[in-house]
Amino acid sequence: MKSDLPKQFMPVAGRPVLMRTLDAFRNYSKKIQIKLVLPESQFDFWAKLCDDCAFELNYQLVAGGETRFHSVKNGLESIEAEEGLVAVHDGVRPFVSSLIIENSFQKAAEAGTAVTCVALKDSARLVLPDGTNQAVSRVDYRLVQTPQTFRLDWMRQAFDTEAQPHFTDCASVLEAAGYPIHLIEGAYENIKITTPEDLLWAEAFLKKY
Repeated sequence: MKSDLPKQFMPVAGRPVLMRTLDAFRNYSKKIQIKLVLPESQFDFWAKLCDDCAFELNYQLVAGGETRFHSVKNGLESIEAEEGLVAVHDGVRPFVSSLIIENSFQKAAEAGTAVTCVALKDSARLVLPDGTNQAVSRVDYRLVQTPQTFRLDWMRQAFDTEAQPHFTDCASVLEAAGYPIHLIEGAYENIKITTPEDLLWAEAFLKKY
């Protein structure tokens, strides 16, 4: 992001990205329990941001871990319920719609898993171990987004293991534990703000909508 300020705290149209993300879930439902997982070293800065922005929202703050896997595991361990559904969402995807969140919970309730994704727009090529590459059919691939929603008991069982390099998201953890992964349709505007260009897009998106 070319900044010392973590991307989740960067302002978009005068409001930190993370606050917009939390608002998206609270706008979907005031009844769901929200666990905000952050590095413990960022707690004080986040508290100051909330004071400065007069941001009030009912959630539980949870200390993150060494990796995404460990952070999700910490969040899971903070849940007291015996059963239910858990949606894991990137803090820097502030434009997730209520419809996507609703579809995610609905699919997970029916099938146990729901992973948000979109079709590729561009052509894709596979780079082989020897350095050569070949064209692949883009219709056979999807770009994974969040939320990723699962049965709570399935998540607990799947995360009762050690972190692995190929655990790049929750779906890969559940898949490794033997659970089927079901896909739901995401949206191209549900971007993960990662680069300075993404911030420019986000500003333009908010001005339009």
